[in-house]
Amino acid sequence: MQAKTYETIALEIDGPVAVITLNRPSVLNALNAQLLGELSSALSELDGDDAVRAVIVTGSGPKAFAAGADIGELNALPGAFQGAQKARIGQHVTLQIERMKKPVIMAVNGFALGGGCELAMAGDIRIASENAKFGQPEVNLGLIPGYGGSQRTTRLLGKGMAMFLCLSGDIIDAQMALQIGLVERVVPQDELLAAAKKLAQTIASKAPLAIEACKRAIVNGAHLPIADALELEALEFGTLVGTSDFKEGTSAFLEKRKAAWTGQ
Repeated sequence: MQAKTYETIALEIDGPVAVITLNRPSVLNALNAQLLGELSSALSELDGDDAVRAVIVTGSGPKAFAAGADIGELNALPGAFQGAQKARIGQHVTLQIERMKKPVIMAVNGFALGGGCELAMAGDIRIASENAKFGQPEVNLGLIPGYGGSQRTTRLLGKGMAMFLCLSGDIIDAQMALQIGLVERVVPQDELLAAAKKLAQTIASKAPLAIEACKRAIVNGAHLPIADALELEALEFGTLVGTSDFKEGTSAFLEKRKAAWTGQ
């Protein structure tokens, strides 16, 4: 599938791995309405491309992944109704990332603040460069996080850390983000994209139906009672046993050869 051309993001597809780059470096990749719309469109495009097995999202330039929502757009909001609608647009994109069949790796370079942090948290795996900074500083603007930050910080980090980040507005560095579980790895800045691509290629080499099912089980089961989550896992497991890829994978293991996945 030929990738579309966008104005505020760049989309590159290299075999089974796609890289989306937030591309407004002059404003530290701030998330304006056009960028969110184009990002949503690109995500839909990639989710429908069976040749793409993993997606990376990163920011243009060394300074920022995304420094937050576009403050000019926020300041122009006339009232509560429009404010809620603005939040729902960002929430739609973050939910879209979580609900994609394909795993999404966030390669966070520089500032990931406000909406940028919220976007990163919606990803499945987060790799940060050593210069990355994270925070939910909306209280400094007289706001709360609007793209899922108050909820995903709680689910990812626990109530206490969510309160700390959202109430203080403090900005934390990459090592603190690693310590509290906000990111999974920290790498040197010049190795960030290579590390993300290596991980994406590893994921892309696995059985595609199993990868999709694993993401579904984790995302959908995370907030269920354990008994319901285990039943969800059992159903996903059982469905995979009925696939050609399961037969191929188990046969390849027994025959000591590399599996040839078909996604069937």
